[in-house]
Amino acid sequence: MTLTRSQTSELLERYGLAPRRAFGQNFVVEPETVRRIAALARVGASDHVVEIGAGLGALTLALAETGANVLAVEIDSGIVQVLRDNVAKLPNVRVVHDDAMQLDWNELLAAAPKWTVVANLPYNVATPLVADLLDDVPQVQRLLVMVQKEVAQRFVAQPGNDAFGAVSVKVNYWATANIVGEVSSAVFLPRPRVASSLVEIVRREAPAVAAPFADMFALVRQGFATRRKMLRRALDGAVIAGDFTASGVDPQARAEQLSMDDWSRLTLAVMARKQARS
Repeated sequence: MTLTRSQTSELLERYGLAPRRAFGQNFVVEPETVRRIAALARVGASDHVVEIGAGLGALTLALAETGANVLAVEIDSGIVQVLRDNVAKLPNVRVVHDDAMQLDWNELLAAAPKWTVVANLPYNVATPLVADLLDDVPQVQRLLVMVQKEVAQRFVAQPGNDAFGAVSVKVNYWATANIVGEVSSAVFLPRPRVASSLVEIVRREAPAVAAPFADMFALVRQGFATRRKMLRRALDGAVIAGDFTASGVDPQARAEQLSMDDWSRLTLAVMARKQARS
């Protein structure tokens, strides 16, 4: 069981609610779509799932059908009551009324060591939320997220691609990422003006490169802050000519041209220089 377009409209009318732009609410109203997402999530009875932005519960119901234990997180105090009513008879679903950007994830996920995030993410929080989960919540081993198509392209982009940026490097540092499906705007209520994609992100057993996260991303952020400048200018004050020589990284390259290994070598060269001076 899940929610159709007419059922969604009826629920909103019955509870005196409407989708809120401030929360990026676009409800999926096609049962086939939410069941496809649940199938792509590859979760079952022994798995623990966090759904962020559960809304009225269409995807929640489809995930519950798999037998997985589902934590459904919803920020909207009006919508969350409808969600609670819709899943009240399901023993494998627990509703959490909170802001996913402010959650104490360690406390929330204490029940199990490994979790999968499955979500139709609001466009305005998708990038920072995925980045925070990868940086700070190692219990999240996999994510299957529906996001704006342009955001999905940034998550999976490789060096040289126009979509490649700091978030692309961050995702690749912690995980592998692939676009596994496209979602038509016609399946949403209200219908958004942008297309959506499904991205699967799988955490690596160890980071992709040797450079420590904090040191490497200090350089990555600075490099992409002025991405059209050559690195010798973009990284001025953080990297000197000798660091480029030691790492084998071209100082005339731009941030978007560097591979993960390039960033790692450059970071390690900077760290080695600083350590030698201390």
